[in-house]
Amino acid sequence: MSWSAGLDAADTRHLTPVLVGPTAVGKTAVAVALAALAPVTVLSADARQVYRGLDIGTAKPDRALRARVPHVGLDVVDPGERYSAGRFAREAAGWLAEIRAAARLPLVVGGTGFYVRALADGLFREPPLDPARRERLRDWTERMRAPDIARWAGRLDARFQAGGRQRAARAVEVALLTGQALSWWQREARETGVMRPWYIHLTLPREALRRRIAERVDGMLAGGLVEEVRGVLARGVPSGAAGLDGVGYRETVAVLEERLPAAQLREAIAAATRSYAKRQETWFRNQLRDAPVWTLDATEEPAVLARLILERWRSAALS
Repeated sequence: MSWSAGLDAADTRHLTPVLVGPTAVGKTAVAVALAALAPVTVLSADARQVYRGLDIGTAKPDRALRARVPHVGLDVVDPGERYSAGRFAREAAGWLAEIRAAARLPLVVGGTGFYVRALADGLFREPPLDPARRERLRDWTERMRAPDIARWAGRLDARFQAGGRQRAARAVEVALLTGQALSWWQREARETGVMRPWYIHLTLPREALRRRIAERVDGMLAGGLVEEVRGVLARGVPSGAAGLDGVGYRETVAVLEERLPAAQLREAIAAATRSYAKRQETWFRNQLRDAPVWTLDATEEPAVLARLILERWRSAALS
C-alpha cells in the first residue's frame, strides 16, 4: 500500500501517525519495533534532541540504531542556538514531503507537545518584529535566571504554560514587542497545520514510569553524562545556553559549577524528570482532547504494540 494514503476531499493533508507520551515511557522502542514491520522513517518531535552533541542526556538514538531506522529532526542546531516550534514546523514540513516521496511511512515521535501541535494545528502567523528591539530584548533575557524569565512570562501572558527557558523568553518577547500575549496570537492568527494527526498515546502506571525513569538516569550517568556536559562547556558554550537548560543538563551543570553536591545528582535528575513527565502527561490529556487519540499501555512488549499499531494504521489509512 502507499504510505501517502489517508487523504480525503475535505482535508488534503496526509494522515500521519504520531506516537506521543512522557519521557522514558518507551516511544523509541515501539518505533524501532514498528520499523521492523514497515518502511518507517522517524521524525523526532523532541525539543532537546535537536541539539548537536547533547546525546546522552536527551536519550538520543545512537548511530547504530539510526543506521537501521532512519531519523530526521536530530542534530539540527548547536547548543546555544534558539530553535522554535515555528522553525521546527517549517523544516518538518519538508522532511515529511521527502519521506513520503521515498515511499516510506513518516512516524512522528516525541514528547514536546508544542512541536506536535505546530505540525498538527499550525502556529500563529507572527507579525513583523523590530530587529533592533528584538536583539536588545534577547540580550536582556539572556542575562536573567530561568525562574525570573518564567515569572515575567506568566505576568505578560496569563495562559503561559510552564516550560523551559527558551519557551518563557519567547512568550516575553512576543508580548513586549507586539502588545499581545503569545497565547492570543496562537488563538487568533493560527495557520493550518501540515498534517492530520493519528495519535497513539503511550502510558504507564505511575510506579512503572518511576522505575523506567530511574533506570534511564542510571544509564545516562553510567554512559558519561557528566563528561558530555563538561566537554560542551569546554568548547565555550555558556552554562545557561539553550539546550543546557533542559532536564539532566541543568542539574549536571550545577554539579560542575559546585552549586549541587555530586552525591545528589542522580536524585536531582530523577526528580526533575518525574516532574517533566507529569507535565507532559497533563499537556497530552488537555491538548489532544479535540482529536482522536488511541491510548496504549506501554507495559506490553514493544513488538506487540507495534503489530497492534500497524494493523490499526492500515485500517485508518484506507478508510
